Parts: sequence; C-alpha cells; structure tokens
Amino acid sequence: MKTRWAARYDPGVPASLRYPAEPLTRFLEHAAVNFPDQTATVYFGARLSYRDLNALANRFARALPVLGFRPGDRVALMLPNCPQMIAAYYGILKARGIVVQLNPLLAAPEVAAQLRDADARLLVALPRFEPIWGSLVAEGVVKTVILTRVGDWAPLPMRWLIPLVQRWHGEPGDRLRGPGRVRLTELIRDMDGSNLSAAPRSADIALIQYTSGTTGSLKGAMLSHANLAANALQCRAWMHDLKPGPGGDIFLGVLPFFHVYGMTVCMNLAISSACTMILLPKFHVDQVLDAICKYHCTIFPGVELMYSAINRSTRAGKACLTSIRACISGAGPLYREVQETFEGLTGGRVVEGYGLTEASPVTHCCPIYGGCRTGTIGVPFPDTDAKVVDQATGRRELAPGRIGELIVRGPQVMRGYWNNPAETRIALRRGWLYTGDLAVMDRDGFFRIVERKKDMIKTRGENVYPRNVEEVLLRHPGVADVVVVGLPDQAEGERIKAYIVPKGDRPTHADLVEWCAKSLAKFEIPQEFEYRAFLPKNIIGKTLRRLLREEERRLKGVRS
Repeated sequence: MKTRWAARYDPGVPASLRYPAEPLTRFLEHAAVNFPDQTATVYFGARLSYRDLNALANRFARALPVLGFRPGDRVALMLPNCPQMIAAYYGILKARGIVVQLNPLLAAPEVAAQLRDADARLLVALPRFEPIWGSLVAEGVVKTVILTRVGDWAPLPMRWLIPLVQRWHGEPGDRLRGPGRVRLTELIRDMDGSNLSAAPRSADIALIQYTSGTTGSLKGAMLSHANLAANALQCRAWMHDLKPGPGGDIFLGVLPFFHVYGMTVCMNLAISSACTMILLPKFHVDQVLDAICKYHCTIFPGVELMYSAINRSTRAGKACLTSIRACISGAGPLYREVQETFEGLTGGRVVEGYGLTEASPVTHCCPIYGGCRTGTIGVPFPDTDAKVVDQATGRRELAPGRIGELIVRGPQVMRGYWNNPAETRIALRRGWLYTGDLAVMDRDGFFRIVERKKDMIKTRGENVYPRNVEEVLLRHPGVADVVVVGLPDQAEGERIKAYIVPKGDRPTHADLVEWCAKSLAKFEIPQEFEYRAFLPKNIIGKTLRRLLREEERRLKGVRS
C-alpha cells in the first residue's frame, strides 16, 4: 500500500516497504550472524555482544519447558531495562510463547487482573518487587517466579554494590529462595546457547500489551510478530540514515521497554539495525547526561518530560550533548519551547510522533530532517493510511480543518483484544482502527491531535479541548507545567479546572484569566486554578487526569 503522504517524507524514506514473512526473533539472530562482536548492550559499563545476547535468549528459551512451559503459553515480564529483560523477551518468543509486559509501578490488584486475564503462570521479576508478586504466588495466580537481580549482568563490583545500596535505603533484601521461586542464573546455567530449530510464525501472537485502549477499560492488545516487525521496519525506514554495526548509531535506552513505545522505538528498532543500546533502568537527568557524554549517544527516543528535564538542568549547557542526531518524542505533545531549547543544546533534531498500543505503536511522525511542523504529529508512516471521520457515525471522512476521530490502518495494527471480542468490534471496524483520539488534518496532510475523546470537556453547550487551554497556559512565564480537566457541574455540565505547577512566584487568578482571555474564548477559560508542587504522571510522562478527577470526586463526597 503506497501512502499518499510520500511527497512529505524526507528524501530517502520510501513510500512502501517489503515485510519478510519472518518472526520478530530474526532481527536478533541476523544481528548475531552479521555483527556477532558488535556491542548490543552497555549496562553499568558491562558490554554484551549480539552473539552473547542471542545465546542468552536461546538459553532462556530452552529453560522454559523445565518449568512446564508449552508453546503458546503466556509468560509475564516485570523488569526494568537490563540485559536479562531483553534476553527473556526474545527467549519467550523463540520458545514460541507470548510475552505479557507488566508495569512494576502498578498495584498488586492491577497486576493480578492482567495476569489472570492472560492466564500467565510464569513471571520474570526482580526480588525487590516481592510486595507485588509475593501475594500472587501465595494465591496461586502465578505458578513460578523467575528471579533476577538488577546487577546480575552488571560488572562484578556493581553486583556487590547494588544490593548493599538497596539495603542502605531500606529496600527489602533479596528473597531468591522459597516455594515457587527460581533463580534465572541457575535456570539457564547448563542450557545450550545455539538457535532453536523450531521458530515461531510471523502470524503468531508475540505480545499481549495491556492498555486502557480506546474506550477506557483495561484490555490486552494482541500484537503479532508481523505487527511488531513491521513497525520496527517502518521506524528504521523513517530514520533512513541509521548506521548499523561497528562505528554505527548508539541508542540511549532510558524509555522503559515494558511500555510498547520504548519496546519498539528503542529495543526492537536498535536490534533490527544491529545498533548499540545504552541501558538505563530509570530516568535520572544526571545519569542521562553522563551516558550521552560518555558513550556519545546519537539516537534518543524519549518523551517531552525527559527533554524538558534536560533543558532545565544546570549541567546541560556544560555537557557534551552534540553527539545527539535524532530524537522521536512520543506519548504526548511536544511543546515548541521544549523542542527549540533541546535542539539548541544538542544541535540534533527532535520531532513529535504518534501512536497507540493497538498499533505497535507508531503510526505517524514528523519528518526528521526537513518539513517538520511543530505542534503536529506529522504524517502517516509508509504503508499506513489515516483519516479523520465524523464522531456521530464514524464513517464520513471530514475535510481538512475539521475535527473528528482519527482512524488508521496498516501492517502494524493489532489482531484484536485478548479474549475480548466485544471491545475488538468497537476498536476494529471495516479494516480500520478507531483510535479514540480527536484530530484535525491540514491541507498539506499533516495531522494534529486535538484531544482524547474521553478528555474533551463539554461546558455550557460548547466543546473545550484541554490541550488547547494547556498550550496557552504553558506560554505564561509563571507556569512550569499544567493539566486541564473537566469536572461535573450541575449548571454548566462540566466546569474547567487547571492544575498548575508554578515557575517562580505564583501568578494570581486574575492574571491567569487575563492571560487566557487573549487567546481563548470566554467559555474555554478555566473557572478554577489550583497550584501543585507536581502533577501525577505515569512512567512515560503522561499526566494522569483520571487521578485528579477521582481526587475531586472523593473531596466532593467528604464535603457533602
């Protein structure tokens, strides 16, 4: 399928790609054959070659049947970015299993719900997450936990130091022994590291990734090997100047790989290109600056929160950041001030992309080296189609400039939701994925996300898009961060409230109203402003409006 947006692509980006009928695991195997000595990962200074990473995945794949695993079984991962996370992910796939990625920041009941839904009886996790997985083992939700320490593949001094630091900070000690617990290093110790003879098919389900999806309820998106491989290849084509092998590109791997964005745009993309990944388990601005300077990272997939934190760092102007060549910012809007400041510090390019879990995830991106339009998500990827349709029927395509629901189709779109045909029918209709996002396309084919359908505010009979209000408030010199939500109101339907993290002295209510009045209609101006030290965000920097709404609901119940 040749895209009609190809004229907007950077030179060198093809309109259409060829997608080999091979499983995702072939990326790692090809890298191990073609660049066996190339560094795949750097983790606390310890290097692992592609030959060794592939062998590690093979050993894990061969060890799984010892625990009762059979092809098609689901195996859950609850790990930060580390070599064993990548090896376990690819090992599960090589064994013809299905990966279930878990966010370790979730509460135990949420994790239990996902594990029960996927019927994942094996879990790979850190001992420090025992407050979550311990009760699941006791209740029989999980049969066996395969345990690995953060430092298991770090240099020898770090293997001793990390547990000591954890204990110093009061974290629970390692609990590697006991019923239902197996040590990863012992499990794979005597396993063969050669490639397995039986490989998964490209059509097989590779991943169940849980998401609130397009309708707000928790669902497991089924992504096949073909879906994930296609999106990695699309990303690689978009970054057409990626250099593989020795002397090639170096990815900063700080986006969490348990999130579909980091998994595709960093882990799978880097492996498909035989590039090096600098693995950081968590985002700390000083560690990120140190990593960029020490390893001369060239590719930095991230989120606006990360680029903004670097911009604010007192070290950023003194750090050697000029190795950065290209960054794709996802999971939320990239504001002009953040983009321009970061590009000024690095000399590299940072552009906004768009995607959703159900599409592996990337569907749109701004051209990296030319023709980028700030404030837009760019144009659809090669072989990806998109249009804006009316909200009433979901069938009528709207003219440029009209706001409606964004729908997409392409080889990266999911097979459906796990064990949930009803929600699948809502999301997938007539070959299109309905994103649940309100968007507008301009006359040149560039798309802009206006709002999530569920976040749109209806007040006084008018539609208000929080992102528009937030962009205005963020331009105020006294506002560092902001989120706008709609709260139930008997008279107006919903009232608009802005939660603000101030920058310096707090602006007054009157000052903020006057500021908004210069750019917004009267009905769009928030009625309430509340100051916060910080806003609730998830692991990739998305502000959690839901938590603020729930807080308001609880407070209203107390007051009444």
